[in-house]
Amino acid sequence: MNIGDVATRSGLPAKTIRYYEDIGLIRPGRSSNGYRCFEERDLHKLAFLARARALGFSIEDCRVLLGLYEDESRASADVKQLAQTHLTKIEAKIADLAAMRATLKELITCCAGDTRPDCPILKDLSGEGAGQS
Repeated sequence: MNIGDVATRSGLPAKTIRYYEDIGLIRPGRSSNGYRCFEERDLHKLAFLARARALGFSIEDCRVLLGLYEDESRASADVKQLAQTHLTKIEAKIADLAAMRATLKELITCCAGDTRPDCPILKDLSGEGAGQS
């Protein structure tokens, strides 16, 4: 398969596939004319990477996951620990987003939104407001 074929089948842009090759996540073969020549296993790795990235794993986490996937003697505990660490990070981000939402809701509620120049939102952003987060 050429890069266009594998891009279509994997759902990844060709640019992303080239990037994954540049950083060593995949290593497609080369034909005699120098073009990339992808095999089914490359397509499978790309689908694996696409799914891992969709779940928010970093490139380095993907590198580790791919290594674990390819290591038949791996311990599932290693995979679970990596996933648990990632989940903990996601939960922290969700908590941060919830706090941001609460602060913004409070500021929006406090703002009259009329023609007067006084604005608690701008006051908070400038560091003068009492509702700083």
